[in-house]
Amino acid sequence: MSKEKQSYKADKITVLKGLEAVRKRPAMYIGDVGKKGLHHLVWEVVDNSIDEAMAGYCSEIIVSININGSITVEDNGRGIPVDIHKEEGKSGLELVMTVLHAGGKFDKDSYKVSGGLHGVGVSVVNALSQKCQAEVHRGGSYYTQEYEIGIAKTKVIKQGSSSKTGTKVTFLPDKSIFIENTYEEEIINDRLRELAYLNKGIKIILKNNHNENKTVHFYEGGLAEFVKHLDKKKQSLFSDPIYIQKEKEGVPVDLALWYNDTYTENVLSYVNNINTIEGGTHLAGFKTALTRSLNKYASKNNIFKQKKDTNFSLSGEDVREGLTAVLSIKVAEPQFEGQTKTKLGNGEIKGICDSIVMESLSDFLEQNPETAKKILLKAESAARAREAAKKARELVRRKTALDISALPGKLADCSEKDPAQSELYLVEGDSAGGSAKTGRDRRFQAILPLRGKVINAQKARIDKLLSNNEIQTIITALGAGFGSSEEEETSAGDFDLEKLRYHKIIIMTDADVDGSHIRTLLLTFFYNKMPELINKGHIYIAQPPLYKISKKTKIWYAFTDEEKDRIVNEIKGENQKIDISRYKGLGEMNADQLWETTMDPEKRTLLKVNIDEFDKTLTKELFQDLMGDEVEPRREFIEKNAQYATNIDT
Repeated sequence: MSKEKQSYKADKITVLKGLEAVRKRPAMYIGDVGKKGLHHLVWEVVDNSIDEAMAGYCSEIIVSININGSITVEDNGRGIPVDIHKEEGKSGLELVMTVLHAGGKFDKDSYKVSGGLHGVGVSVVNALSQKCQAEVHRGGSYYTQEYEIGIAKTKVIKQGSSSKTGTKVTFLPDKSIFIENTYEEEIINDRLRELAYLNKGIKIILKNNHNENKTVHFYEGGLAEFVKHLDKKKQSLFSDPIYIQKEKEGVPVDLALWYNDTYTENVLSYVNNINTIEGGTHLAGFKTALTRSLNKYASKNNIFKQKKDTNFSLSGEDVREGLTAVLSIKVAEPQFEGQTKTKLGNGEIKGICDSIVMESLSDFLEQNPETAKKILLKAESAARAREAAKKARELVRRKTALDISALPGKLADCSEKDPAQSELYLVEGDSAGGSAKTGRDRRFQAILPLRGKVINAQKARIDKLLSNNEIQTIITALGAGFGSSEEEETSAGDFDLEKLRYHKIIIMTDADVDGSHIRTLLLTFFYNKMPELINKGHIYIAQPPLYKISKKTKIWYAFTDEEKDRIVNEIKGENQKIDISRYKGLGEMNADQLWETTMDPEKRTLLKVNIDEFDKTLTKELFQDLMGDEVEPRREFIEKNAQYATNIDT
């Protein structure tokens, strides 16, 4: 046995006390030390104020982005207790601010429901802050206490009398911990807006002291207004959202739903203000009740009496086409699957949501037959499209046996069989495809030329999408099926990432307007119908050069106007002629040039396509604006961003 192994004794074990563990492993508590973690600090403090609001003691919350990089969160709740805790010998304020798992959320008399269930919130924020100050207004007086990296630097000091109640926390994140130190107004504003929708009647104000912006969020309509906000750029089927608010077995259920003329669904679910992005039992109960209530009404009123198939019924996929819905419930003891709190596991909640939604929605349909008919005709149309899509999908599956000679896109495959070592270039046009096939490394690079522009997946129904030749070709070449494996109750969910034949899928189009449009159409398809390819990091964008610069026998390539100018300035002189050529398309390059500039792994630049956690909602809205049916949002986007456009064809 080596000396190193022999020396491993008890004295080598490090015990992290108090908040030391938080500073040593901050990502365990806040996700990361980048933008996500930095903003998570804000959520933790705001959640405390929201919990006061849910308990009925707070009506206003003010969040301020301060010039020095700090954040202030102020509420008019009860104020954190400042009296001495008998067992700990410290004030309640100091315990809450400096001790993990200390707080009123573990006491059902203090908080019936809360979002920050683990009780580590504000103490973690304090531990990861250079400086922090708490100000409490309570019992006719106000008190302050100051901290540095989670340690109290003063006692709780009574500063004077006060006629109000509430808590005010100001914290400055520790720059030695975080790699990002700038708070983004848009990110904070989006979350505060969401919280205001979820807790109707509560005023939440955001102040940005950098630019003196002030945004007030106050929504008496709650989720109904939330749904209207989500659908503000879509054409709705009826005038106002359907709104349900009931309580059963101590569980309040809040639901708003609306239908539009698109072919996609947008269903958000929350538990105690936490966005359960992976769904759970509450969402399952809602979906089941939605499908059952619509089928029951249709059967009772002979809506589909002309159907030859007497057993015809709508699927969950059919009734959710064009649906926008927000479901929010409050649970005293939620059981979340995993530490991320993204999926609810309480078994009893499914039945509660199912019962409330079934009863309430059935009553609504009976009382609003015209609206019911619009919803059901929309769902019936979706059912017809589903049947057509099933036939198209079967055709695609048969082609996935990959008889290459039958592929309309003329796939030139690579010899490498390991998907992790293989890459597929989706190339615009036969001309560029020819150069790519000649210039590539055949061992691991496959080429799939695309003819013309692919169909717009944002506007096309699934049956039309699957009947498109270029889409069929892409699906067949990738070999992983179609749809998302995360989808529920849908025949579209037969996508299997394990069968993906190439782990790098590279979009390579011309550096002009048409090329940009084709690239956007392909990204729209992957985003809508194969999102896991983006989520798992398999989609890339090639960066061909814009210019070829030559002087005598030497050649340089420039990928931007700035790079072109820099190169020209560096090589000018000696009165030798400099030739500058702007590439309009990939087809203008010979095979060697395309390899050297765009395909050689040693020299090329690839942009990896990913969606930041904070940008998910923004991304969804952006695709809807740019690729949806409505013209006005597209016009507004162009007017707003035209100043940033470069390399526009003239």
